[in-house]
Amino acid sequence: MTDERAATGGEHAGPRRVGAFDVRVFIAGLIGFYGIVLIIMGLVVDSASDRAKTGDVNANLWAGIGMVVIAVAFAVSVRLRPVVIE
Repeated sequence: MTDERAATGGEHAGPRRVGAFDVRVFIAGLIGFYGIVLIIMGLVVDSASDRAKTGDVNANLWAGIGMVVIAVAFAVSVRLRPVVIE
C-alpha cells in the first residue's frame, strides 16, 4: 500500500459519487409518489362538486402531473450532475 492509501485508510482513495444517498433521490421519490397518487385520484375520483370548487379544473390531475414532472427533473439532475465526495 502506498503512503496516500495508508493515510486515508482504504483502497479507494479517489473521488466517489454519492449515488443513492443523494438527497435529490429521496426528494424525487417522494414527490413522484405523491404525484402518481394525485394523478390516480384525479382520474378516478373526479366529481362535479370538486370541479366547481376549482373553477372547472381537475386540480388533482394537474397538480399530480406537475409533481411528476418535477420528480423527473430531480432524477435527471442526479444523473447529469452527481455529487462527488473527495
